[in-house]
Amino acid sequence: MITIGVLALQGAVREHVKALAAPDVQVVTIKHTEQLETIDGLVFPGGESTTMRRLINQYGFFDPLIAFANQRKPIFGTCAGAILMASEIVGQTEPHLSVMDMTVERNAFGRQKESFEVMLDMKNVAPDIEAVFIRAPIIQSVGANANILAAYEGQIVAAQQGPFLACSFHPELTDDDRMHQYFVQMVRESVKQVHH
Repeated sequence: MITIGVLALQGAVREHVKALAAPDVQVVTIKHTEQLETIDGLVFPGGESTTMRRLINQYGFFDPLIAFANQRKPIFGTCAGAILMASEIVGQTEPHLSVMDMTVERNAFGRQKESFEVMLDMKNVAPDIEAVFIRAPIIQSVGANANILAAYEGQIVAAQQGPFLACSFHPELTDDDRMHQYFVQMVRESVKQVHH
Protein backbone atom coordinates (compact mmCIF):
# COMPACT_ATOMS: atom_id res chain seq x y z
CA MET A 1 0.00 0.00 0.00
CA ILE A 2 1.09 3.55 -0.63
CA THR A 3 -0.36 6.60 1.05
CA ILE A 4 -0.93 9.87 -0.77
CA GLY A 5 -2.00 13.04 0.99
CA VAL A 6 -4.00 15.94 -0.40
CA LEU A 7 -3.25 19.23 1.34
CA ALA A 8 -6.70 20.15 2.60
CA LEU A 9 -6.34 23.81 3.55
CA GLN A 10 -8.26 25.14 0.55
CA GLY A 11 -9.34 24.11 -2.94
CA ALA A 12 -10.95 21.13 -4.67
CA VAL A 13 -9.78 18.48 -2.23
CA ARG A 14 -12.55 15.90 -2.68
CA GLU A 15 -12.09 15.71 -6.45
CA HIS A 16 -8.37 14.99 -6.05
CA VAL A 17 -9.07 12.26 -3.51
CA LYS A 18 -11.39 10.59 -6.03
CA ALA A 19 -8.94 10.89 -8.95
CA LEU A 20 -6.09 9.32 -6.95
CA ALA A 21 -8.06 6.19 -6.13
CA ALA A 22 -6.32 2.91 -6.98
CA PRO A 23 -6.39 -0.54 -5.33
CA ASP A 24 -3.01 -0.04 -3.63
CA VAL A 25 -3.51 3.60 -2.69
CA GLN A 26 -4.75 5.05 0.56
CA VAL A 27 -5.63 8.72 0.21
CA VAL A 28 -5.67 11.02 3.23
CA THR A 29 -6.62 14.66 3.56
CA ILE A 30 -3.83 16.57 5.25
CA LYS A 31 -4.93 19.09 7.87
CA HIS A 32 -2.14 18.71 10.43
CA THR A 33 1.62 18.88 9.87
CA GLU A 34 2.33 15.60 11.66
CA GLN A 35 0.32 13.77 8.99
CA LEU A 36 3.10 14.57 6.50
CA GLU A 37 5.26 11.97 8.22
CA THR A 38 2.78 9.22 7.33
CA ILE A 39 2.51 9.77 3.56
CA ASP A 40 4.54 8.80 0.50
CA GLY A 41 3.36 11.55 -1.84
CA LEU A 42 1.46 14.82 -1.65
CA VAL A 43 -0.94 16.82 -3.84
CA PHE A 44 -1.33 20.60 -3.68
CA PRO A 45 -4.80 21.35 -5.04
CA GLY A 46 -5.77 24.49 -6.92
CA GLY A 47 -7.31 27.40 -5.09
CA GLU A 48 -5.85 30.83 -4.58
CA SER A 49 -2.09 30.79 -4.09
CA THR A 50 -1.87 33.78 -1.74
CA THR A 51 -4.69 32.41 0.43
CA MET A 52 -3.05 28.98 0.44
CA ARG A 53 0.26 30.49 1.45
CA ARG A 54 -1.41 32.40 4.28
CA LEU A 55 -3.05 29.18 5.52
CA ILE A 56 0.25 27.28 5.15
CA ASN A 57 1.88 29.89 7.38
CA GLN A 58 -1.05 30.04 9.77
CA TYR A 59 -1.06 26.28 10.37
CA GLY A 60 2.72 25.97 10.57
CA PHE A 61 3.02 23.99 7.33
CA PHE A 62 5.80 25.97 5.68
CA ASP A 63 8.90 24.29 7.14
CA PRO A 64 7.36 20.79 7.25
CA LEU A 65 6.47 21.08 3.53
CA ILE A 66 10.02 22.14 2.68
CA ALA A 67 11.32 19.20 4.72
CA PHE A 68 8.93 16.86 2.88
CA ALA A 69 10.22 18.13 -0.48
CA ASN A 70 13.82 17.78 0.71
CA GLN A 71 13.18 14.08 1.30
CA ARG A 72 12.50 13.92 -2.45
CA LYS A 73 9.02 12.58 -1.85
CA PRO A 74 6.74 13.15 -4.87
CA ILE A 75 4.62 16.31 -4.91
CA PHE A 76 1.97 17.17 -7.50
CA GLY A 77 0.81 20.79 -7.69
CA THR A 78 -2.18 21.82 -9.80
CA CYS A 79 -3.02 25.42 -10.74
CA ALA A 80 -2.35 27.43 -7.54
CA GLY A 81 -0.43 24.39 -6.29
CA ALA A 82 2.04 24.85 -9.16
CA ILE A 83 2.55 28.46 -8.08
CA LEU A 84 3.44 27.28 -4.57
CA MET A 85 6.12 25.00 -6.05
CA ALA A 86 7.78 27.53 -8.38
CA SER A 87 11.19 29.02 -7.69
CA GLU A 88 10.12 32.30 -9.26
CA ILE A 89 6.78 34.08 -9.59
CA VAL A 90 6.44 36.95 -12.04
CA GLY A 91 5.79 40.23 -10.23
CA GLN A 92 6.45 38.76 -6.81
CA THR A 93 9.76 39.22 -5.02
CA GLU A 94 9.67 36.00 -3.02
CA PRO A 95 8.62 32.54 -4.16
CA HIS A 96 6.66 30.23 -1.83
CA LEU A 97 8.13 26.73 -1.38
CA SER A 98 10.51 26.96 -4.33
CA VAL A 99 10.77 23.18 -4.88
CA MET A 100 10.81 23.29 -8.69
CA ASP A 101 13.15 25.26 -10.87
CA MET A 102 10.53 27.14 -12.87
CA THR A 103 9.06 30.60 -13.34
CA VAL A 104 5.30 30.96 -13.25
CA GLU A 105 3.00 33.83 -14.04
CA ARG A 106 -0.29 34.02 -12.18
CA ASN A 107 -3.63 34.33 -14.02
CA ALA A 108 -1.63 34.49 -17.20
CA PHE A 109 -4.30 33.54 -19.71
CA GLY A 110 -6.11 36.81 -19.09
CA ARG A 111 -9.75 37.69 -18.78
CA GLN A 112 -10.94 36.72 -22.23
CA LYS A 113 -9.86 33.18 -21.46
CA GLU A 114 -10.71 33.09 -17.82
CA SER A 115 -11.73 29.48 -18.12
CA PHE A 116 -11.60 27.08 -21.02
CA GLU A 117 -11.13 23.43 -21.83
CA VAL A 118 -8.69 21.87 -24.29
CA MET A 119 -7.18 18.52 -25.18
CA LEU A 120 -3.47 18.29 -24.46
CA ASP A 121 -0.86 15.91 -25.72
CA MET A 122 1.04 15.06 -22.58
CA LYS A 123 4.45 13.45 -22.76
CA ASN A 124 4.67 10.15 -20.83
CA VAL A 125 0.98 10.35 -19.93
CA ALA A 126 -1.42 10.39 -22.90
CA PRO A 127 -1.94 12.20 -26.22
CA ASP A 128 -5.43 13.36 -25.32
CA ILE A 129 -5.60 14.65 -21.76
CA GLU A 130 -8.68 16.73 -21.06
CA ALA A 131 -7.55 19.95 -19.40
CA VAL A 132 -9.72 22.51 -17.64
CA PHE A 133 -8.09 25.91 -17.16
CA ILE A 134 -9.61 28.31 -14.62
CA ARG A 135 -7.76 31.63 -14.19
CA ALA A 136 -4.73 29.50 -14.77
CA PRO A 137 -1.10 30.39 -14.31
CA ILE A 138 1.40 29.59 -17.03
CA ILE A 139 4.84 28.14 -16.55
CA GLN A 140 6.96 30.73 -18.32
CA SER A 141 10.15 28.72 -18.26
CA VAL A 142 11.71 25.71 -16.59
CA GLY A 143 15.27 24.99 -15.51
CA ALA A 144 17.61 22.50 -17.14
CA ASN A 145 16.57 19.68 -14.78
CA ALA A 146 12.89 19.96 -15.58
CA ASN A 147 10.96 18.25 -18.37
CA ILE A 148 8.16 19.98 -20.20
CA LEU A 149 5.24 17.54 -20.36
CA ALA A 150 2.64 19.67 -22.13
CA ALA A 151 2.22 23.02 -23.83
CA TYR A 152 -0.79 24.95 -25.05
CA GLU A 153 -0.41 27.62 -27.73
CA GLY A 154 3.32 27.66 -27.10
CA GLN A 155 2.97 28.14 -23.34
CA ILE A 156 4.18 25.47 -20.92
CA VAL A 157 1.25 24.08 -18.90
CA ALA A 158 2.76 20.94 -17.32
CA ALA A 159 6.27 20.09 -16.20
CA GLN A 160 8.13 17.56 -14.11
CA GLN A 161 11.41 17.77 -12.26
CA GLY A 162 12.38 14.47 -10.67
CA PRO A 163 9.71 13.69 -8.07
CA PHE A 164 7.93 17.02 -8.58
CA LEU A 165 5.04 17.43 -11.00
CA ALA A 166 3.17 20.65 -11.74
CA CYS A 167 0.40 21.71 -14.09
CA SER A 168 -1.49 24.93 -14.78
CA PHE A 169 -4.87 23.29 -15.18
CA HIS A 170 -7.29 21.34 -12.99
CA PRO A 171 -7.00 17.63 -13.87
CA GLU A 172 -9.28 16.81 -10.94
CA LEU A 173 -12.29 18.51 -12.54
CA THR A 174 -12.68 15.96 -15.34
CA ASP A 175 -13.39 12.24 -15.35
CA ASP A 176 -9.96 11.73 -16.91
CA ASP A 177 -7.74 10.60 -14.04
CA ARG A 178 -4.70 9.63 -16.11
CA MET A 179 -2.59 12.50 -14.88
CA HIS A 180 -3.34 11.57 -11.28
CA GLN A 181 -2.57 7.95 -12.06
CA TYR A 182 0.74 9.05 -13.58
CA PHE A 183 1.49 10.74 -10.25
CA VAL A 184 0.39 7.60 -8.36
CA GLN A 185 2.91 5.67 -10.46
CA MET A 186 5.61 8.24 -9.55
CA VAL A 187 4.81 7.63 -5.88
CA ARG A 188 4.96 3.84 -6.35
CA GLU A 189 8.40 4.16 -7.97
CA SER A 190 9.60 6.48 -5.25
CA VAL A 191 8.50 4.06 -2.50
CA LYS A 192 10.24 1.17 -4.29
CA GLN A 193 13.49 3.15 -4.41
CA VAL A 194 13.28 3.93 -0.71
CA HIS A 195 12.73 0.28 0.18
CA HIS A 196 15.65 -0.96 -1.92
